[in-house]
Amino acid sequence: MGFAKSFTELRAWQEAHKYVLLVYKATDSFPAKESFGLTSQIRRAAVSITSNIAEGFERGSKKELIQFSVIARASLSETQNQLLLAKDLSYLKQADFNKLAGQSIVVHKLTNAFIRSLRTSSLADKHTSN
Repeated sequence: MGFAKSFTELRAWQEAHKYVLLVYKATDSFPAKESFGLTSQIRRAAVSITSNIAEGFERGSKKELIQFSVIARASLSETQNQLLLAKDLSYLKQADFNKLAGQSIVVHKLTNAFIRSLRTSSLADKHTSN
């Protein structure tokens, strides 16, 4: 099987997209006073995960795809930290936190595996060229 033709075909992006949707749903119930604070910050960090995978893919080089995937992984860690804070502030129910934490682990593992496979593959530098 060849390399994906679109970032949406990447399993890491697909699972990260599910995570972003879960983040948005979970943060809907945050206090109104957090709209421009923690809610916004968590959402921006979560969107950054999928955005960086997409941007890296479209840059066209393996080196940049790796670099942007590493940034995506860092954004995932940022959301994990912020969600822990939200749980500790009682903005998130334990069940919602558990669901988010579980999905974040899936995304983390897939992103790590994706980065590792890119680093060790014989994939040509211009992965999007035919």
